[in-house]
Amino acid sequence: MEIMEIIKEAMVFPSKDIVKLAVYIALSVVSVLLGAFGIIYLAIGVASQSFWIIIGLIAFIAALILGFITTGYIVSIIRSGIEHEESAPQFMWKENLVTGIKFVVLNIVYFIIPAIVVLILGWATNLFGMASIMFTRMMYASMAAPANATVTIADVVPQSMIISFGNSLIIVGIVAFILFVIFGFLETMGQCRLAKTDSLGYAVNIPEAFRDIGRIGFGKVIGLTVLIFVIILVINCIISGLNAYIAGFSILSIIVTPYLSFFAARASGLLYSDIA
Repeated sequence: MEIMEIIKEAMVFPSKDIVKLAVYIALSVVSVLLGAFGIIYLAIGVASQSFWIIIGLIAFIAALILGFITTGYIVSIIRSGIEHEESAPQFMWKENLVTGIKFVVLNIVYFIIPAIVVLILGWATNLFGMASIMFTRMMYASMAAPANATVTIADVVPQSMIISFGNSLIIVGIVAFILFVIFGFLETMGQCRLAKTDSLGYAVNIPEAFRDIGRIGFGKVIGLTVLIFVIILVINCIISGLNAYIAGFSILSIIVTPYLSFFAARASGLLYSDIA
């Protein structure tokens, strides 16, 4: 399929089965609420050393389970695109839960490499050391200064260190951006490989994921991924902009965000179907 054909089909796809989209939305909302309550009650329980910590743990674990289920379901949406199924798949609670856990592991595997490289580069350029020194000096200077005084970074840190820190930050930032973009493309292929086979070992085969991009076409993969990103960004910006004029308009995100998740997953599956 051509890029625009994929976009058109994927954009319509979520509306073909409103019931399953509604179930996904409900599960996502409940998961977020349980997670928030879990964190609050955990904090209360730790502070007061009371039974609320148990309530918080239960709510937090329930939120994680629902999160894994919804994540696993998104993988099944990718599979529906690979297999060109007409409508959204059924919820398979146990399978979705297991797949969601695999998906999280997959993301850790793909992004731990660029994370380690960035950390090593930050250490090699002394970025973290300089940041620690600058933060400590600012903190002590702020504590020692009169209440109405304003302390700037230039007052407590030599200009040479500020320049060195800025240069290191630029270098690390550029490398981090490049690496995470590259591994983001690879991770997309990993998601599709997981959706196709349900095998974590198959999904985390990074060299084969790279070859999959070549088989589909680097231009097509990059073009579709960028277009999906732009569409999601524009829609979210429109919602944010309208919220500035219409109070509460951002509540639409509860519906729009899951819809866009279906859209992006379906598009990825259709893309991968070229070589499946």
